[in-house]
Amino acid sequence: MAELVYRPVIGAARTMFKALDLRIETQGSENIPRTGGAVLVSNHISYLDFIFTGLTALPQKRLVRFMAKESVFRHKVGGPLMRGMKHIPVDRTQGETAYSHALDSLRAGEIIGVFPEATISQSFTLKSFKSGAARLAQEAGVPLIPMALWGTQRLWTKGRPRNFRRSHIPVTMRVGEPVEAPTDQYAGAITRRLRERVQELLEAAQRAYPVRPRDASDTWWVPAHLGGTAPTPAEAREAG
Repeated sequence: MAELVYRPVIGAARTMFKALDLRIETQGSENIPRTGGAVLVSNHISYLDFIFTGLTALPQKRLVRFMAKESVFRHKVGGPLMRGMKHIPVDRTQGETAYSHALDSLRAGEIIGVFPEATISQSFTLKSFKSGAARLAQEAGVPLIPMALWGTQRLWTKGRPRNFRRSHIPVTMRVGEPVEAPTDQYAGAITRRLRERVQELLEAAQRAYPVRPRDASDTWWVPAHLGGTAPTPAEAREAG
C-alpha cells in the first residue's frame, strides 16, 4: 500500500533537520528486523522523539506506527497527518481499543513504536516502564527492540521553549539487540529486563554524546546525577 502521507512527512522532517544542521548519529539500526512485526521501545525526553525514533528504522526500509495520546489526533494540523501515517491513538479511558489496534498491526507485520514511560521524563532519566509493550510482544509473538536517544531534549521538551534555531545540536541514538518476550514469563519480568537494556543504551548514548554544556546556564539538559541542573526524579514527580 502506498504511503501517501508518511514518506512526504519524512522528507519534510529531514529537510528541517538539515536546515537546523542537526548532527544525527545512529548505531544499531541493523537490529530492527527487515520484515515482520516488532515493538520498538524508546526512552522519552522530547516532543520530537517519535520522529527521531522512526528515523532509526529507515535503513531497514521500515516505517514505524506509533502509539500516541488521542489528543494529538484532534490537532487541526497534526491530527490528519497522524492518521495519514497510520499511527495509533491512545485514549486512556479506552485503552483496550488502542491495544487491540496495535496487536492487529503487529500481527500484520508492522513495527509499533512505544514510549513505555508514557510521558516525557523531565529529569531526563528513565521513569518506570508500563508493561503494555511486553504484553503486546507476548501476544503477537514478536520481539521487543530497545533503543535510546539523547540530545532531543535540547530542541523541544516539556517546560522549555523550543529551539529551532540553527544550533548544530547533536542527536545520538542507539538501537539494541532484540529482547524476546516468551509467553511463559511474566510481563513484569520482561519489562524489567527491557528497562535495564534501555538504560544501558541510554548510558551508551550519553557517553558518546559529542558536546558538553557551554557554561553554567546551559546545564539544564544534563541530569542531576551527571552534574547537571535538570530536576532530580523526585523533584520532577513533585512538580507533576
